[in-house]
Amino acid sequence: MNTTDRRDFIKQSALLSGGLAISPDYFFHNSVNDTIKVAVVGCGGRGTGAALQALSTTHNVRLVAMADAFQNRIDESYAYLTSDDVTDTGNIRAKIDVPAERRFVGFDAYKKAIALCDVVILATPPGFRPAHFEEAVNAGKHIFMEKPVAVDPAGIKIVLAAAEKAKAKKINVVVGLQRHYQKVYRELMKRHQDGAIGDIVSASAWWNNDGVWVNPRKPGMTEMEYQMRNWYYFNWLCGDHICEQHIHNIDVINWAKNAHPVKARGTGGREVRKGKDYGEIFDHHIVEFEYADGTIMNSQCRHIPGTWAKVDELAIGTKGSIRFGEGIISDHKGKVIYKHDSTNDPNPYQVEHDELFEAISNGQYKFEDATNGAKSTMTSILGRMATYSGQIITVDQALASNLNIMPPKLFWDADMPVKPNANGEYPAAIPGKTKYV
Repeated sequence: MNTTDRRDFIKQSALLSGGLAISPDYFFHNSVNDTIKVAVVGCGGRGTGAALQALSTTHNVRLVAMADAFQNRIDESYAYLTSDDVTDTGNIRAKIDVPAERRFVGFDAYKKAIALCDVVILATPPGFRPAHFEEAVNAGKHIFMEKPVAVDPAGIKIVLAAAEKAKAKKINVVVGLQRHYQKVYRELMKRHQDGAIGDIVSASAWWNNDGVWVNPRKPGMTEMEYQMRNWYYFNWLCGDHICEQHIHNIDVINWAKNAHPVKARGTGGREVRKGKDYGEIFDHHIVEFEYADGTIMNSQCRHIPGTWAKVDELAIGTKGSIRFGEGIISDHKGKVIYKHDSTNDPNPYQVEHDELFEAISNGQYKFEDATNGAKSTMTSILGRMATYSGQIITVDQALASNLNIMPPKLFWDADMPVKPNANGEYPAAIPGKTKYV
């Protein structure tokens, strides 16, 4: 980009952001000698991991700010990143410059961190993602954000609108659907796009395993703190595990179809994971997602210990099939057309950051993951709405509902959207009774 083009782009970007004067260096880094300032918002395990991956790139990256609702999360994350537990082959600790005054705590901490960086990592529980993404886009920052990108249709609309602004500003956005950055998936999809299995006529997606952690309630916790400490079990924070985990597999089929389902029908419930420790989410969802051409994706996700486990995707076409987990393309007689050798494949979680920071360092606009991230998140939400209600729901109906499950205000004594009864148990959806449309 020549000087004139760069100057014109900055003027245009300033206008698009409401006339805010932003330094050109917040948009472009034309040399690896330029320092790329990074902030992490959400300092749990995923945020800490993403920060480490950003610092592990070959570019001149510096972590300058951290934000979280909880002080202990920031303290633990900072302690880990600067500890001997981190292999410092890339001189990582020298890239960390986050004094106490740039470690921000509270519900509005994200704004302070975003204001100080060039690139922000958004890794809080997903219910907060739409507001954080919108803030980062309005501030003109490049973005890595984890999936899912919302928990309800109202949040999806915010993300889609902000994604359009990001495109106009040429802001790079990478979403943590890391299969898009995984070599085996890229190789399989490339061959599929070249016609290896013909047109997809059926597909399956699975995320079946034991489930995740529980953090016991402690004396003195407000309801807000308890739910945030156990964010996985509350829909306003997590969206249920069909959104939080199964989105990966759903997204792969959407990618292979180059489309998103138009309706969903399914069943689900709480068969094993019951009681006050497990909030309001289901422990299983079985959904038939239907695309506009009539193709069905059979989707399963389950959190029940002691049952068969499977995290995988399968696409069946007119000429053959792709078994993504095995890295195999075969014809209908079982003959293997392609088998991927993943022995030396790079870590896709690292590749996401390597490619993002390479583009930023070279002043390139290459990544617009937000729209796809929002649409695949909406597919997952659609599935949840179908299983919770027991009804057939179209994506148009779901979006038109403008369902918003977030608390109206965020503070520690806030009135929560879901509350426990006298026994400490939370109400859960009842198929056939729960209504959305």
